[in-house]
Amino acid sequence: MTTPPRLLDRMLDAWHGRAIGLKAISFGAIGVVNTAIDFSVFWVAVQKFAILIVPANVMAWVIAVSASYVMNSFITFARESGRKLSWRAYATFAASGIAGLIANTTTLVIALNFMPLLIPSADYQLAASKGLAILVSFLVNFTLSHFVVFRRHPGT
Repeated sequence: MTTPPRLLDRMLDAWHGRAIGLKAISFGAIGVVNTAIDFSVFWVAVQKFAILIVPANVMAWVIAVSASYVMNSFITFARESGRKLSWRAYATFAASGIAGLIANTTTLVIALNFMPLLIPSADYQLAASKGLAILVSFLVNFTLSHFVVFRRHPGT
């Protein structure tokens, strides 16, 4: 029985053997659509239906991550998923989204503590910190999606 290749080996293989850049662009474009869904559902839930902020945010995230899973299964990772949906892959995708959320929040908090040393304006500090947090969560979400959720299995 052979051991599965290490994550670093799989990452290097993907970088050299597949169009990882195009996948990252596709993943990012879907992320933009996903953000619009998340914001729209949240806004309507709070403004039109008077749902409290936290439940509305959770509901919006669940709907957005579900749409993102479907779009990524059929577009970005179509080859790896076989354009088929599964509850197991969905659960893994949602869990990776939570990892991205944690990475985003952690980066935001840390960056806000260091930005005053680099940028004098509070508004620019917040914007730069949030931008960095979004970049980190994108890297975490894409990496987990590419190498864990939608990884290619031997023989595919």
